[in-house]
Amino acid sequence: MRVEDLEVYRRLVDLVIRVHDLTMTFPKFEVYELGSQLRRSSNSVAANLAEGFGNKHTNIYTECISRAQGETRETKHHLRIAFNKGYVPKKDFIQFYNDFEVCSRMLFRLEQALERL
Repeated sequence: MRVEDLEVYRRLVDLVIRVHDLTMTFPKFEVYELGSQLRRSSNSVAANLAEGFGNKHTNIYTECISRAQGETRETKHHLRIAFNKGYVPKKDFIQFYNDFEVCSRMLFRLEQALERL
């Protein structure tokens, strides 16, 4: 099995691309400020999952999932700030926020399953 076989990973990679596209519509000065933070944190969610995937030490894998959860919360925070500043339409904000919530729940279930091993 590969990390790419995990549905949550595939969803997260899709979100990274969508977040990137979204941030490129921000005002020029924010593309490299808030936009950069948003791109980095959204990418880190999937990257942390990939980093821990398949580690023979389950506790390391669950730690990586925990870090991914933290990056999810950070990403949602940056999205909220972008929305509050008027850079993200409400419909898009709700969709992104909900998509990250779904992935967060999937990560939580994966972590629970690993802890039962």
